[in-house]
Amino acid sequence: MSAEPSATPLLPPGSENGRAIVEPANPLPRAVLRTNNYELLDGEWRFALDPHDCGLREGWHLKHDYPHTAQWPGSVESHMIEARGQTPGPAWQDEVVAWYEREFTLPERSEAQAGLLFQLTFGACGYETRVWLNGHPLRTIEGEGVHYGEYTSFSYELHEAQLRPVNRLTVRIADTMDAERPRGKQESHVYKRGGIWYQTQTGAVRSVWLELVERNRLRSRVGVDSVIEDQLVRFNLSTRIQDPGLYTLRLQVFEREAANNTLPLASSDFQLALEAGERRQRVVMELTGSRLWSPESPHLYRLVAQLIDADGRAAQIETLFGLRKIESRGRHVYLNNQPVYLDGILYQPGTATFEEMQRHMHAMQALGCNLVRVHIAGVDPRIYNLADELGLLLWVEVPSPHSSTPRSRENHRAELLRMLALIESHPSVVIWSLYNEDWGAQDIATNPDTRRYIIDTYHYMLIEHPQFLVVDNDGWQHISAEGRLKSDLLTAHLYTPDLPRWQELLDRLVAGEFEGTAAFPLVIGDPFFYRRQKPLVVSEWGGFGFPDYGGPQDAAARAEAIRAFKQELRSRPIAGDVYTQATNIEDERNGLIDPHTGELSVPPGLLNSRAGAPDEAFPPG
Repeated sequence: MSAEPSATPLLPPGSENGRAIVEPANPLPRAVLRTNNYELLDGEWRFALDPHDCGLREGWHLKHDYPHTAQWPGSVESHMIEARGQTPGPAWQDEVVAWYEREFTLPERSEAQAGLLFQLTFGACGYETRVWLNGHPLRTIEGEGVHYGEYTSFSYELHEAQLRPVNRLTVRIADTMDAERPRGKQESHVYKRGGIWYQTQTGAVRSVWLELVERNRLRSRVGVDSVIEDQLVRFNLSTRIQDPGLYTLRLQVFEREAANNTLPLASSDFQLALEAGERRQRVVMELTGSRLWSPESPHLYRLVAQLIDADGRAAQIETLFGLRKIESRGRHVYLNNQPVYLDGILYQPGTATFEEMQRHMHAMQALGCNLVRVHIAGVDPRIYNLADELGLLLWVEVPSPHSSTPRSRENHRAELLRMLALIESHPSVVIWSLYNEDWGAQDIATNPDTRRYIIDTYHYMLIEHPQFLVVDNDGWQHISAEGRLKSDLLTAHLYTPDLPRWQELLDRLVAGEFEGTAAFPLVIGDPFFYRRQKPLVVSEWGGFGFPDYGGPQDAAARAEAIRAFKQELRSRPIAGDVYTQATNIEDERNGLIDPHTGELSVPPGLLNSRAGAPDEAFPPG
């Protein structure tokens, strides 16, 4: 079993003879790190399609001859192309079932590791995943025999009775075009591939690894909520207990660059009586004189959290965090009690590799953006870490289902909760969208059940996750109940290549004329009287270069149009904007960044309107 590096991009460099140690790359797609050993199970797996879905009945998890091999991680679609010798294109149109299998040798454990458990973690896989170890079905830590979802990680504890010196791991992955599942912009039975809808990418999409973990430990899920005025930090942690008893939760906060022998800035112990199973616990620490995180100064601290049993055995996790406050107040967005204009860009990573996504993030910052709207997609968790380090604000969204039903809403909520559990520690994540342009909520204007679900979810976010701003349905048809908007931002998607028409739309928007500006009315439900009590954000605009759209086709003309359109935005009481979009993807050819190299096709700083913006457009207060 290879030892996990003592320092990664998530952990501060140590020091050697007074010199900083260079941080190696973090090989695992996760944000919270353990000091335990791990072994990646990436690489070549045996592979077979199950076109008639007979594998479960025939017991493929017990024995099967696999005719192909496939590289994990990699999508089912790419593996089908390799197996069948197809050229790239639609790989399946209704349902796909694929099986993967490999052996791994059980690593030896030292005497000190004798009491540890082996844990198997999938960085992301799905949409529907079943796993067997030596023919025995496994259940996730949450007790799922079948894991649903393809955007976040999930883990299995491997019990001693099931383990052998050489072990056989079998994985069945199934997906359909079911429009009630969270799909983002992947095609479904409702929205077919073409235009803004993309080919599916499902299956073994992120790494899988084996590691040793303590029987009684903290899970790799940390939430952070800071209220900067009181200099208190609220941490949400999850305990996983096999042996009930009294435990000490010890939290220590360090400067990120602190050497290993440096005293913590703050330290607190919390006594917990814990039963077997999993428990969520909030604790509060005072961090006097702390520095705040912002795009101009993305200051990060290091949290070391230990769960210590009655015999003094400690299980430890570490993560970086930052202190910041985001508010929707009047017509401005405030960061750390200062008004901030959001110079944003729409980002759809698609099938980009982690290395390509890193280049994209640096390029978007080079364009002058302080905000990236990650459009209804799940990304490698290391991208959130990179945004924390760069000082990029992130607007994230739940990958939407494509139909509005009670089941689609159940799936939507489950996906939201899975994402929140793994993202709520990042200071860069400041805004969440529940829905976008009615996708998965097409009956929002006519169905009170749809509106009630969105209202209840908005209220849940306000109470449980006050560190975020929440948008109910981005683009149009925001919900008003009793005259109260159930969104922290009033957002509009406005598309036109014509500058006079653009000026007209913006004037009507800021005047509170919500009919006829966007594709649908901006507000639905009870009457809403706009008196600039909510920030206006043009959360999609541009699209210059989209085929047959009518916008400028060459880079120079596109840059000039962007400058002109941005100037009109900043001359009005608007709180931010999001240009569409960062890179080309499939049929959408409106990107400003090369999807592979990260090179810009327009001048650097083009989207930065914060410097030199007219005072009257953004007065203080």
